[in-house]
Amino acid sequence: MIHWLNQRLTVHGRPLRRLAWALLFGAWLALPALAAPVTLNLKDADINALVESMSVLTGKNFIVDPRVKGRVTIISSKPMDEKELYEVFLAVLAVHGFAAVPGDKAIKIVPAAGAKQENVPTIDPQSRVEADQIVTRVIQVQNVSAAQIVPILRPLIPPQGHLAAYTPTNVLIISDSAANVERIASIISRIDLASNEEVEIVALRHASATEIVRVLTALEQGKGRADPAAGVGTPARMVADERTNSILLSGDKASRVRLRTLITHLDTPVDAGGNTQVVYLRYAKAKDLQAVLQGVSKSLSNEVARNAPTPGQPGAPPGGSPSSSGGGSLVDIQADESTNALVITAPPDLIRSLRSVIAQLDVRRAQVLVEAVIAEISAEKTAELGVQWVSYGNSLVGFTNLGTETTGLSNILGLAALANSGSDTSALGAAAGLSNAKVPQGMQMALGDFGGANPFGALISALAKDADTNVLSTPTIVTMDNEEAEIVVGQNVPFVTGSYTSGNTSGSNTNTNTFSNPFQTIQRDDVGIKLKVKPQINEGNAIKLEIEQEVSSLAPSANTATQGPTTNKRSIKTIVMVEDGQILVLGGLIDDQLTESSKKVPLLGDVPLLGNLFRYRDTTKLKRNLMVFLHPVILRDAAQGTLHTNDKYSYIRDQQFAARERGDYLLSDVKPPLLKPQAEVKAQGTILDLSSPFKPEPEPPPPPVVESTDFGFNNR
Repeated sequence: MIHWLNQRLTVHGRPLRRLAWALLFGAWLALPALAAPVTLNLKDADINALVESMSVLTGKNFIVDPRVKGRVTIISSKPMDEKELYEVFLAVLAVHGFAAVPGDKAIKIVPAAGAKQENVPTIDPQSRVEADQIVTRVIQVQNVSAAQIVPILRPLIPPQGHLAAYTPTNVLIISDSAANVERIASIISRIDLASNEEVEIVALRHASATEIVRVLTALEQGKGRADPAAGVGTPARMVADERTNSILLSGDKASRVRLRTLITHLDTPVDAGGNTQVVYLRYAKAKDLQAVLQGVSKSLSNEVARNAPTPGQPGAPPGGSPSSSGGGSLVDIQADESTNALVITAPPDLIRSLRSVIAQLDVRRAQVLVEAVIAEISAEKTAELGVQWVSYGNSLVGFTNLGTETTGLSNILGLAALANSGSDTSALGAAAGLSNAKVPQGMQMALGDFGGANPFGALISALAKDADTNVLSTPTIVTMDNEEAEIVVGQNVPFVTGSYTSGNTSGSNTNTNTFSNPFQTIQRDDVGIKLKVKPQINEGNAIKLEIEQEVSSLAPSANTATQGPTTNKRSIKTIVMVEDGQILVLGGLIDDQLTESSKKVPLLGDVPLLGNLFRYRDTTKLKRNLMVFLHPVILRDAAQGTLHTNDKYSYIRDQQFAARERGDYLLSDVKPPLLKPQAEVKAQGTILDLSSPFKPEPEPPPPPVVESTDFGFNNR
């Protein structure tokens, strides 16, 4: 038997006849332990045969799970003792996904995935077990949270292993091979270190916490670039608290001591001459901000005076009073409009507070693009038909005036007066008389005899009028948030508001008066489109708009010369709330009118058929639709403003191109003005094309080149 164990144990195939006889013989001898080292080599052997061999060679009892199947290969070059042989056996099981679970009298060979659910031994750091044996270990975590370590260690545990944290006692439970459990425990010991990082607050008395943090941060960054390995402990961090003017330090003790020393040296009082600072504003107006800061500074000065330490206490100023020597205000603020800057004279702590207020007020304000759309569609139809009569002699005058006009050619009396106004009855004289009269619209036909002893006549008037109007106006204006803006597009029309003529006495007769110095008072008003807006951007994208919208135009009137012009006016004044980019209707008018009038001579106008000769009828139908819409857009940055500007710029340029293509046959050599492309505007800095408006004349063709025939001689 000893000779058999000293020989090389080699199995090359199946059936394992030689190995089986050796195992049976060894079992019969029932040797208690392996007497000599064994060299083990297996090639494609059944794993159950390997288990049987290990039982014979090591004297251990094994219980094999039915799921344990497979073939193994072991190659060794030197003999192994019993301990080494068993470690190789456990390694082979682990490679093939199996594990050996020790029991009281036997060792279970089960799949590794279920090994953690078996009676796995729980070990401590002093236990000595085989490296590939499945064990369980409980590790107490002292300085960090066990739950926070689990995600870090999870990738190091195989799928068949187990890792969990028990939060109440802050421990980790690990089940895996003994070697991997020991590796995980070593990693935890490096992570679970006591940290000396603390947080302390350093209150400043003279300097600004924000400025100190800025200076020290730049210093620490420069030091880190110069010597990356200089800091061994946790790097220090600094945060400024402007409300209490304090600095929060975090890091290892050495870093905090070094920074606290620097802060102490920097937190020193400055001379009185250093209490004046100039603050240049970026967006706000210095004059407007001055009034706000003066009101804030009064409250800050009173608060400083109340919180100032009494004389004799630590931190009290030398004079015993925080106020100025003259007893005046602690703060003086002046605005320099030429540079848009504020000159502030105050103690350092008040300057810090005022600079904080300035930083919050001096911000870029959003703009609002407001587009108002005025759409008006109207249709008017008018029809007039009537007959007027006149008859007059030496003692009797009779007439009918059923029309709307009282003078001119549309009135029968005006026509009769024009016929008898002069002695020139020729066609040229009649034309001259008509040129001075008011000619009505429509057709006017006069019948009768105005030159006889008993003149009489009739005037037939007929008019049909059809007028349609379609007006679309879109005034656009851009303004700052909470700033009022106004745009006016129209004419400045004079309106007579009064007239006056003075009377003077002249000559020997005191009752004789002469009038002189007549004059009129005139007031000019804008007639056209007016848009006045004041936007206020609220939380989110809501916009509150105060709007005054007016559309006015001159209306045709017969009394313009005597009573002045008549205007049509449509105005809206309101306050609305609208979302960014939303179209909102402000108001409008939908008007549908039908007017029918009939004028006639009593009794005669009621006679059937013939009554039409003594009747005047007028029918007018007017339908008008007027709506005003609003479309506001918030421009929060330059990119949004550029986007809408490009749209309007391209639209106007397209209209200019269309006008240039139409041309003008009267001035064919003149080019209409044209805006430059936006790319050229950015490059050249000008918008208009400043080239000559006249088309250049084509250059004459060059004269033909005549080749010389003098062969180098000057022919004369």
